[in-house]
Amino acid sequence: MPRAGVLTGGGDSPGINAALRSIVRFGEKHGVQTIGFLEGWKGPLENLARPLGVGDVSGLLHIGGTILRSSRTNPFNVEHGPERMIETLEINGIDFLVAIGGDDTLGVAHRLCEHGVHAIGIPQTIDNDIAMTDYSLGFSSALGVITDALDRLHTTAASHHRVLVVEVMGRDAGWLSLMGGVAGGADVILIPEETFDVDAVFRKVKSREMRKTRFSIIIVAEGAQPAGTSGQVVEEAEVDAFGHARLGGVGQYIANRLSERMRAPVRVTNLAYLQRGGSPSPFDRILATRFGAAAVEFALEGQSDVMTAIHGTRIVPVPLADALGTTRTVDPGLLYLVNLFE
Repeated sequence: MPRAGVLTGGGDSPGINAALRSIVRFGEKHGVQTIGFLEGWKGPLENLARPLGVGDVSGLLHIGGTILRSSRTNPFNVEHGPERMIETLEINGIDFLVAIGGDDTLGVAHRLCEHGVHAIGIPQTIDNDIAMTDYSLGFSSALGVITDALDRLHTTAASHHRVLVVEVMGRDAGWLSLMGGVAGGADVILIPEETFDVDAVFRKVKSREMRKTRFSIIIVAEGAQPAGTSGQVVEEAEVDAFGHARLGGVGQYIANRLSERMRAPVRVTNLAYLQRGGSPSPFDRILATRFGAAAVEFALEGQSDVMTAIHGTRIVPVPLADALGTTRTVDPGLLYLVNLFE
């Protein structure tokens, strides 16, 4: 009986558990036994393994997070990391490994393939910034949270004549801020793909006041960069195991500078982890189910070093090297949405 290993790495997204459920159920249907590795790449490093049967994944379709837990462990920063993981896979009789995560997690899977491991990737990130797929698992759910938050903030902003700044995730790509801003009716949309000028933001807000619209909602991606500065606004100078600084604070940066000009307080709401929590949307449940089944199917066909991707309505395998070669930023043809109603 073939054995599949599966792990979830990086930040969690709604839909991971649905993908695990699909891998286990589709695998069992085709004679595949599934072994889960706990806490991301730490699992195969330290042999944190547990069998996963249909009973273990029953009822997970609507539950967010990941029952395997996650981490940002980078095994290639650990002494003899690849060798230790390969040994763990051999001890557990793993024939192929499914890695669910963003570019860092998938990058490790790709590098392991170079060491002879048969690995399949499933793209999972609310940022929707993985190349070669129309959607990554978790984006739809996070977009729903952001849209709901903007709907709620609108009523308060209008009632109190407030200017509110909403900071959302998006390190290098502005899919959440752009689509969330359009769906939630934000008045100013700021994304990492274009630097922004606080004076221009101020003029937009004042223009709304001149039209007797005495409130404004500004949505900004955490990775949006103020013009004339040296880089993105960071919350902490230290970087994680994959070399990423912890972003955060651009919303407060904007609020502080607008308050100086307006002589009135500007409030900030940082949605932070709220975007990643909760139940997956119907779209993500379906996508996770299809991605999970496709990952097992591709592996049984003998494919490796590929990622499940959705192109239109089709699930296809794409080389991990191609998916990791670039960041999927907002299509230039969609940038007009930033200023659609000016």
